[in-house]
Amino acid sequence: MSKIPEEPKEIFPAITDDYKELFGHDLVSIIVYGSAASGEYAHGKSDINFMIVLSEHGIDALEGTFQVIAKWKKRNVATPLFLTEDYVRTSLDVFPIEYLNFQKAYELVYGKDILKDLAFDPSALRLQCEREIKGKLLLLREAFLETQGRQRPLQQLVSKSVRAFIAIFCGLLYLEGKELPRDSGEVVRQVCKTFELDSALFEKLLGIRGKKMKPGAAEMIGLFQGYLKEIKRLWKRVDNLDKNVEG
Repeated sequence: MSKIPEEPKEIFPAITDDYKELFGHDLVSIIVYGSAASGEYAHGKSDINFMIVLSEHGIDALEGTFQVIAKWKKRNVATPLFLTEDYVRTSLDVFPIEYLNFQKAYELVYGKDILKDLAFDPSALRLQCEREIKGKLLLLREAFLETQGRQRPLQQLVSKSVRAFIAIFCGLLYLEGKELPRDSGEVVRQVCKTFELDSALFEKLLGIRGKKMKPGAAEMIGLFQGYLKEIKRLWKRVDNLDKNVEG
């Protein structure tokens, strides 16, 4: 029976051997990111996320990974991200939030550290932050209505959406020249302080996400309405960042 690791580092040597055997010199690096690198890994609950960087030749031979991926899924390893250095280099202006969040919490397991020296264009980052916030606000309103005000769906929506916003919040803190905390809760608190959002509201949302709070349906509706208002305020503040960033 495959054992889920108590700590992600337990599997680093074995998974490295598997991918070295598959790709040989075409394997550039193996990087673990997310909760497995940030200290928020929860045994039996968290997936372990790897980035596998390959040569241009190696990226065209992914069919050989089927069995290895299936093997490691039994130990809570998610299907890795397979990419090349060139893909990363040419994607920084398109996906700055994603790469910034990789850079915030990662550990080099094998090979070349391709994340260490990444730099981000503030204009591209600000634009993606605004686009993501506005898009997610529309989706939040729609999803809110689909819950029909029911307690459990609202709690699930809060948990899922707050997680998505944390990645965007990291981008906003970077634009403001702030050091990015590894702890997700601290990221939210820093954004509330920096952009003058309702910190008490977001603490409650974090409590719901962490299953430390279970408000009733009526309270959940009130909290969610406040949530929508704060996200609306945030995109207006981000829109005003345009002058500072472009200037």
